[in-house]
Amino acid sequence: MKLFQQMLVAPAALGLMAPMAVTAAELNINEVSSYDAASVEAQSFSDVHPSDWAFKALTELADRHGCAVATPNGSISRYEAAALLNKCLSNVSQVNEQEKLLLNEFGPEIAVLKGRVDGLEARIGEFEAGQFSSTTTMSGKAAFFIGSVDQDVSSGDKNDATTMNYSYQLNMNTSFTGDDLLYTRIKTGNTTKNSDPFATASNGTYLSANKEGDDTLKVDKIWYQFPVGDNLKFWVGPKVENYYMLASAPSIYKPVMKQFALGGNGTVYGSSTQPGFGAAWIQSTDDPSDGRFAISIAYTNDGGDDSEKDNGLFGDGQHSKSLVKVEYGTPKWQASVAVANTNAGDGIAAWTDGYYATNDVTHRTPGSDETAIGFRGYYRPDETGLIPEISAGIDTSTIDGSAGGMVTETLGWMVGLGWKDLFVDGNKAGVAFGQRVHGTEFKGGGAPSDHAEDTFSWEAYYTFQVTDGVSVTPALFGNNEPSVSGLDNNGVVVLTEFKF
Repeated sequence: MKLFQQMLVAPAALGLMAPMAVTAAELNINEVSSYDAASVEAQSFSDVHPSDWAFKALTELADRHGCAVATPNGSISRYEAAALLNKCLSNVSQVNEQEKLLLNEFGPEIAVLKGRVDGLEARIGEFEAGQFSSTTTMSGKAAFFIGSVDQDVSSGDKNDATTMNYSYQLNMNTSFTGDDLLYTRIKTGNTTKNSDPFATASNGTYLSANKEGDDTLKVDKIWYQFPVGDNLKFWVGPKVENYYMLASAPSIYKPVMKQFALGGNGTVYGSSTQPGFGAAWIQSTDDPSDGRFAISIAYTNDGGDDSEKDNGLFGDGQHSKSLVKVEYGTPKWQASVAVANTNAGDGIAAWTDGYYATNDVTHRTPGSDETAIGFRGYYRPDETGLIPEISAGIDTSTIDGSAGGMVTETLGWMVGLGWKDLFVDGNKAGVAFGQRVHGTEFKGGGAPSDHAEDTFSWEAYYTFQVTDGVSVTPALFGNNEPSVSGLDNNGVVVLTEFKF
């Protein structure tokens, strides 16, 4: 218990320096030299037990956000719970319903922690000139990846050279009211599209951690979100994707290859980084375990940032996408269905959002529309270890306006399994497999080249959590005929991530 307190208290109190998205104005703390575990222990009592909903919710929260704290294995005090809660949410851009309930539950204890260091703020005020706003927090991540991809084709093996690349990103979260959020992601990398193996989407080898670029640091994402009342949330931004504007994520599987993100990054989710806006209605609930409904809508348009791209944000000359997602579930499980309509644009000959799609399916007749339906579901077990988390997704779509020989109907699916604390606390593993979105019907009976039985993808990895902020992940992956007939990909990569 003493060790657990010491691990929680100091980092958590430091975390209070950075406001949470939902309570930014109240939780600005800059110094904690007079705050220690012994003083908390003297005035608190153990009243959060493993059987309580709050204890289970705190444990899930620590796992979900990868907090650098020791997971409790016995009863803890309310002050320890408040410290853990603040540490885990200090840099989170938005909170879910369960996390809101935790904030309400332990609000008085968080206020007491704040009161212990209020007097110090006045003494260090003169040092704050030139710093970020007190309602701005920053976190970041650097990723190194080294590996190779072997492409087996009729002319022999190729592109099996070992390469080493990197990506680097900074996440800026600013709140102006305590409930809103201005999110900015600055990112850079040094892979080149379609020449570096881990930047090639069509082969199923694009890494989730990758960033194409020439070492130039650029704004990669930027949007603003704000609530209206207790149940509505809105997003608007010049650089956003549709899956950021949802009440909650459709999948909990953490992929190494980007094609397995979102329960299959195929036809429904994903819209490239474009101007857009969205909204979500989230049902209120007193107990998260009772379940709740949520409805999300989102719209993006690739021509929204340029008046010359045929009518701008609402024009039909560029690639636009509308999405509606309906979900029901609890923090433990969720089921959802989403419908997306994609317009390829009058002058756009190819649709290229999908990382989990075959080459034939990514091509569209200019001006064609695609209506896609995606089903997603996931489940978290009560205990970590040998029992995995399960995520699954199925996408199907119909394409109107296709020319002769081009695809008119598609299908794809995937299953992802994740194990937390596998063999060693803090380590995790994952396995995903499925069929990339492929053509099942073609205009005029044209001969399809991406048969369902020949299209299969998979990955497997194990993550060693070296320290709180450093992890090393060896991974194997393969794709059977992902883009053209006769081409298979098999590869290996070692991903090292530094989170700060």
